[in-house]
Amino acid sequence: MIAQVIVDVPVNRTNRPFDYRVPDWLAPLIQVGSRVVVPFGPRKLQGYVVGIAESGAEIADPARLKDVEQVLDDTPPLTSELLDMSEWMSKQYLCPWVTAVQAMLPAVLKGRAEKWLTATDELEEDMCGQSGLLWELYRKRHLPLAEVEKQFPDEFLLVPGWISSGLLATEYQVKDRITRKQQSFVRCLLEGEQLSEALASLPPRAGQMRRVLELFAAHEGQSFSIQMLRDEWGIPRSPLKSLEAKGWLVIEQVEVYRDPYANRRFAQKARPEFTRTQKQALTPILTSIRDRQYAAYLLHGVTGSGKTEVYLEAIEQTLAEGREAIFLVPEISLTPQMVERFKARFGADVAVLHSALSSGEKFDEWRKIIRKQVKVVVGARSAIFAPFQNVGLIVIDEEHESSYKQEETPRYHAREVALWRAKHNQAVLLMGSATPALETYALATRGRYTLLEMPERVGNRPMPTVHIVDMREELQAENRSMFSRKLHEMIADRLAKQEQMVIFLNRRGFSTFVMCRSCGYTMRCIHCDISLTYHKTNHTARCHYCGYTIAQPAHCPECQSEHIRFFGTGTQKVEAELAKLFPGIRVIRMDVDTTSRKGAHEELLNKFRNGQGDVLLGTQMIAKGLDFPRVTLAGIIAADTSLHLPDFRAAEKTFQLLTQVGGRAGRHELEGDVVIQTYTPEHYSIVHATRHDYPAFYRDEMLQRRRTGYPPYFRLVLITFSHEDVPVVIRSAHMMADYLRQRLAETTILLGPVASPIARVKDRFRFQIMLKYRDEPQLPALLAGASAAFEEWNKQQKVLMTIDVDPYVLL
Repeated sequence: MIAQVIVDVPVNRTNRPFDYRVPDWLAPLIQVGSRVVVPFGPRKLQGYVVGIAESGAEIADPARLKDVEQVLDDTPPLTSELLDMSEWMSKQYLCPWVTAVQAMLPAVLKGRAEKWLTATDELEEDMCGQSGLLWELYRKRHLPLAEVEKQFPDEFLLVPGWISSGLLATEYQVKDRITRKQQSFVRCLLEGEQLSEALASLPPRAGQMRRVLELFAAHEGQSFSIQMLRDEWGIPRSPLKSLEAKGWLVIEQVEVYRDPYANRRFAQKARPEFTRTQKQALTPILTSIRDRQYAAYLLHGVTGSGKTEVYLEAIEQTLAEGREAIFLVPEISLTPQMVERFKARFGADVAVLHSALSSGEKFDEWRKIIRKQVKVVVGARSAIFAPFQNVGLIVIDEEHESSYKQEETPRYHAREVALWRAKHNQAVLLMGSATPALETYALATRGRYTLLEMPERVGNRPMPTVHIVDMREELQAENRSMFSRKLHEMIADRLAKQEQMVIFLNRRGFSTFVMCRSCGYTMRCIHCDISLTYHKTNHTARCHYCGYTIAQPAHCPECQSEHIRFFGTGTQKVEAELAKLFPGIRVIRMDVDTTSRKGAHEELLNKFRNGQGDVLLGTQMIAKGLDFPRVTLAGIIAADTSLHLPDFRAAEKTFQLLTQVGGRAGRHELEGDVVIQTYTPEHYSIVHATRHDYPAFYRDEMLQRRRTGYPPYFRLVLITFSHEDVPVVIRSAHMMADYLRQRLAETTILLGPVASPIARVKDRFRFQIMLKYRDEPQLPALLAGASAAFEEWNKQQKVLMTIDVDPYVLL
């Protein structure tokens, strides 16, 4: 038997399957999708079986093949569908096949190759002499090389000589990182009459032992964890050990899942009556699910129109058909609220996958999926790789969100992967948003997706009233506060009424930059071309790209002036200003700084939901999907933050953010207001956001995109080069540009090479090339060829090159 294996070496030269012979003793275990350990040159590496042939007839000399050394799993972690999809991703997103495979697996399944030092048969006891290292190797036979260097630093320099003399050798071992949680359970070995006799034989002073046996008599045939016996019944371990010594009980280790929601109870909520528009949207979706045919729908519904109830009903129909559903959310902050609704509706049938879980929790949730113990997955971007084998529905909530695009290799978009998966499974793809991505809406208007509209809120509740404040007029009125008079007045009004507010600012920290008023010096990162952001909580200035941090100086580093001040506004500064203007106001701040601790998202949102905060202040993570009945005011401090970035999507992102933040207000019985503070109130993205008018924004933005040649009229590829020396990175970029110009179709536009908008990050200078193309089916193959052509040169010069298909970040 011959196994075709892709090995964990993510470079072009090894981007293909290699043939290995399967020993007879491993033949029953090995399957397509198995993780294996194979020899590769001098090393042992983890690999993935992508094909199996019964014989090596096509191979010139099958006898020369090396053997598969180990199969790492009883059940293959990769389905044939995921393997097919990984091969497609490798070609579509121009990444090594093994990199696409690894994106689909939990981190604990990505084995790590370690170098070990081994004693050969030549090493005998009398050769060890005074060497502590040789004695240790003689006794243990092998040690990790990193451990040898740490424990025996003086003797480590002698290792090459011992290797050349044949006393020692090196080898590679693949270290698996899988851990399974074990818990101690107690099982009674007696039953019926035996149990009664044992109880009768206990002396009066053995009260705790009697309690244990009475518990098992009342719950015959049931096992209990030692933790439960201790926490719920107050039974310590000593009587259990005594009963085990008598042979009446057995204490055994049982594998249990690490379940982050194990101690939570989710109350079922009464199902609301569907509105007319919800019913109209559901009819074609449910029909496609029952027919088991591929269909793609874009559900365009205003904020508060009840899209989530449509999703839940579609999932319920999918489960009734005996199929499985994947539900994607864009932010971890949305996950707690969604998990609550899904667990209440579908109970133990739901698995949750997102980055806030520990590696062990993610692995256990993933195992529930592959063992077919759940039927629904809720999670962020990577949940699209859930190893289901009968997918009937994929839902992408807030489909416009940029977080669905992976910014590391493989640079996939979850929407495109979901589309591939839906077609492969003859499943339904349902995308929902109040502000769809322009590309998605354009495809829906052209008939590629079916467009479903939900233009009214549930219960015909009115959309919030939007107030635009021109901050130029505020300055003329001598209001230099970050809060306009209108927003100040409305915050005071909500506090008096004991209603809640959401205040949005897309900048964390206290201020956006630190500048000396005497000489104009601005504090910048020493590793990146970006200014440092001041954080008041620990009085530091920090780079949000590389993490470089320094203590805030009392004097200007350039001229020693004391007049070094903070400019701009961050979430910490807004929090401080609110406390100053409204004494006693309770502010819950949500940004990267306050939510880095595990469980912080859920904790903060629960505090706000339970009325422990008057204001939820935050960055993008509070902008969408959250639903709080008492929120009647949404304030947007600086609506222009994203509008003037060097990004063709700037207007679209601004419109989406303003619409989504505004949609948090007045979602239930109480009416809502939105205050948008801006210096450019005349910009069409802001004007249309105030009117909740997506079609008008779509028309204006499409005119801009057509004029400038950007998606959806053109597709993009961004090629970025980085190196510590400017001449090297420029030469690399120009070599690639010259190579492509000679081979691209005439209709494809090549822009650059030019310096990236942020020209230096982490001490590496960055140049980029952008390709604009309409229909060039050979472009992926051409780019793959270009990447291979320059791979060796880039490796020698230590140039990092990345190719991003359909990029979302151009900075």
